[in-house]
Amino acid sequence: MIDESRDISIKEQIVVALRYVNKKGKAVEHFLGIAEVSNTSALSLKSALETLLAKYGLSLSRIHGQGYDGASNMRGEYNGLKSLIWKENCSAFYIHCFAHRLILAFVTLAKKHYDIATFFNLVANLSNVVGGSCKRQDALCES
Repeated sequence: MIDESRDISIKEQIVVALRYVNKKGKAVEHFLGIAEVSNTSALSLKSALETLLAKYGLSLSRIHGQGYDGASNMRGEYNGLKSLIWKENCSAFYIHCFAHRLILAFVTLAKKHYDIATFFNLVANLSNVVGGSCKRQDALCES
């Protein structure tokens, strides 16, 4: 799974996470790394991905799935990152990232219903308060 963003210093970057099945048959998600890219063209993203994979002894040939948001440079049918990888490895099927779809659905819903927006703001604030302190996390787990 890859997502691109611009950091606070206005540098473009990609974040790469791997999802795989371990030897015990359990699905595992692992943060692989962040790589700076000169631009967000599909070729630049592919090059950065290959460099990051090579750092850990991995290659595009071992990918069996790709997950991105709906940006055309990521999922483009002919020139997107998805297509560039698929041309080298036809086992690397593309799946639209459902987390992005879910967030978009929540945003649309919250814009139309004040109570739902208030609820999600409360959940976000609670998550920030509890998540910001190890002691609070431990207290929540104990109760």
